[in-house]
Amino acid sequence: MVQRLLIVEDDCLMAEAAADYFTAKGWEADTEEDGIQALEILKRKSFHLILLDVMIPGMDGFALCGEIRRISDVPIIFITARVMEEDKLNGYALGADDYVTKPFSLPVLYAKARALTGRVQGSRKRLELGDLSVDTGSHKVWNQGRLLPLPPKEYEMLLFFMENPGRIFSREQLLIRFWGYDFDGNERVVDNHIKKLRKAIVSCGCSIETVRKSGYRLEVE
Repeated sequence: MVQRLLIVEDDCLMAEAAADYFTAKGWEADTEEDGIQALEILKRKSFHLILLDVMIPGMDGFALCGEIRRISDVPIIFITARVMEEDKLNGYALGADDYVTKPFSLPVLYAKARALTGRVQGSRKRLELGDLSVDTGSHKVWNQGRLLPLPPKEYEMLLFFMENPGRIFSREQLLIRFWGYDFDGNERVVDNHIKKLRKAIVSCGCSIETVRKSGYRLEVE
């Protein structure tokens, strides 16, 4: 599975340099310079890691970190020129996982990112909800102990719903998340894949429910 990175940094050159470096390593990297806009992105798209500057417009990094922790436990690395101990303690208290001080080495930043995401993924290798069980290392899914041969797209969608139980996602959000902004097909492709998923996970203690005029959510019985 491709690692997804969000860089929240108002220094465009620095953000682009980091994005290019991670992209060259096989990651997908999004950049945003405004804290409020970054939070909106996080509400519709999931990431494996966030690189977060402290001094950004709209909402500063500390406030954004606190808001992120209300909706996600994604690893967060602060990238900042501020080196005061009280700032670091504040960041850790809000839920940050690590700090990198500007100027920094991109290879060192990448090494920290790999180590952090590796630990997180290792601790989450097995995900279980109801009678569903997912091994994120092998991409295998079981329903009541029976192996489900899910195609890649359905596997990714199921894992996404299991990582976000109870949250509502619109067709547009799911379309962008799994088919990208450039997809020129019909939104009904989302409905077709949801229909297939529902058949696969029947009687598992979980269900993908339609929320009228809003979208879909995974409910656990």
